[in-house]
Amino acid sequence: MDTLPLPPSPSLEQYRKRAKALVTAAQSTDPAAVREWARAWLESLIRSGGDEPLPFVRGSMERAVAHIEKRVAARRDGKSQHISLADAQYLIAEAHGFENWGGFAQHVEEAEGKRTRTDDFERAADAVVTGDLPTLESLVRRNPALIRARSRRVHHVTLLHYVAANGVEDFRQKTPPNAVAIARFLLDAGTEVDATADTYGADHWQTTMNLLVSSAHPAGAGLMSALVDVLMDFGASANGLRDDESPIMTALDFGYGDAAETLARRGARVDTVVVAAALGRLDLVQHFVIDKQTVAPGVPLIGPGWRNMPNDPRLHIQLALAWACKFRRADVAEYLLDLGVDPASKDGYDMTALHWAAGNGMMDVVRRLLSLGAPLEARNRWDGSVLSSTIHFAVHMPVKGVDYPAAIEALITAGADVDWAYPSGDEKIDALLRRHGAGSRPV
Repeated sequence: MDTLPLPPSPSLEQYRKRAKALVTAAQSTDPAAVREWARAWLESLIRSGGDEPLPFVRGSMERAVAHIEKRVAARRDGKSQHISLADAQYLIAEAHGFENWGGFAQHVEEAEGKRTRTDDFERAADAVVTGDLPTLESLVRRNPALIRARSRRVHHVTLLHYVAANGVEDFRQKTPPNAVAIARFLLDAGTEVDATADTYGADHWQTTMNLLVSSAHPAGAGLMSALVDVLMDFGASANGLRDDESPIMTALDFGYGDAAETLARRGARVDTVVVAAALGRLDLVQHFVIDKQTVAPGVPLIGPGWRNMPNDPRLHIQLALAWACKFRRADVAEYLLDLGVDPASKDGYDMTALHWAAGNGMMDVVRRLLSLGAPLEARNRWDGSVLSSTIHFAVHMPVKGVDYPAAIEALITAGADVDWAYPSGDEKIDALLRRHGAGSRPV
């Protein structure tokens, strides 16, 4: 969540002055006045924190401040030209993740030490994300109500949600090395394992499990599957609160195959062709699929509401092919192609089977797809062709063991547009592309 942190020594009086300064800037005839106000505030906040924030956090802070600029500009362009002090205070509170100035002011006063703390939730949240288990244990012993307490910020998460490092304020999206011990302590103490929050639309999917299996931070720390196991140990629903298989589908959609396998091991259903293909269950795929557009009687399609998938078995089988390539299940992909499944099949991000197969170095599948007419210049959601997407994998998210120069050569030999992928930002790859004429076309 794009949210500003408090400075090390917050002052409510300073925030009141900033709100008044915003009113003055908004009323100025200088069109850059609000932007300058925002820039000065952001730089002051960054300086107060000492070290330069991580790019992920700085980007979040910049977006939070830019949102204020947009809100003020929209007010100017609309019928109301007036920005009141209350308006300015609300925008500042919103940028910190609070619903109103009153809640934010209380938060600042507590941080200043001018108000007796009504709870220690903020300190406990910091302890969760930094892995300070002794402090967390001490806070909970002193105030057992923390276990079921919720944040005053707009997401209203529990402490356990912070373990997922997703949907909460970006500066708190961290996974400490002892995250498993932190989660186990909170669950042992009685926190609700499947409590929902008001993150990402406040629906029934906003459990710690669903947020966890779509989060880069626990995955990057190598702890996602272990955390899935802990949540399952304490009764988390393997198939989602509405029995829609949302945890395993979420893990697969976000590319976390290990977490999906852990969920399947712990009881998540593998009863659709899409999930079976992604997990490499060729035996189930052979049982589930009759032909390229028909599933066997009684075999369900993936749950309602998932990426707005139509209730059309043919499209689900095509997604199964794309995900077989996404998760390097070559035998499943070959079987589906043998059945005549469309080689142009794609997923919800418009990543085709060929995008995934090339990016994963599945060269036998790549050659098979090309022989069947899979489109080389299909564009994914990020406007990437198969070649440029493969180069992105090579430079930014390489898959272990893949010979990317060989994969790139194969795509170029098949006729991929090299100019579309040039320059890549990687000199070795750019040299390869230039050998094939990249950059030689007249502008």
